[in-house]
Amino acid sequence: QVHLGEAGGGLVQAGDSLRLSCAASGLTFSNSAMGWFRQAPGKEREFVAAISYSGRGIYYANSVKGRFAISRDNAKNTIYLQMNRLMPEDTAIYYCAADVNRKYDPRTEASEYDYWGQGTQVTVSS
Repeated sequence: QVHLGEAGGGLVQAGDSLRLSCAASGLTFSNSAMGWFRQAPGKEREFVAAISYSGRGIYYANSVKGRFAISRDNAKNTIYLQMNRLMPEDTAIYYCAADVNRKYDPRTEASEYDYWGQGTQVTVSS
């Protein structure tokens, strides 16, 4: 079965950095586009970043562009989200997602993704 496991969340102050990771198993990771989404209390799940199978195609939400960086290590079946200059509005549960039917041109819509991790909490204080 497919499993995605996020790690790296925590409580930090505004301006600090965190690096999230997501380890995948049970799928052909190197052939799948991957994404990061987040959901704050009372809000819809929103797109954060996505990356193509090769790592060449990358997309970011405007709210994180210039601060966050998505990457992948196909040899380790892992994607990462480096989060810099964190702000309180970044507070959310961060989810890793896999689109096993797509290699190129990763989507920003959550409905396009097939598998999801359980999430890791990121809390940013003022």
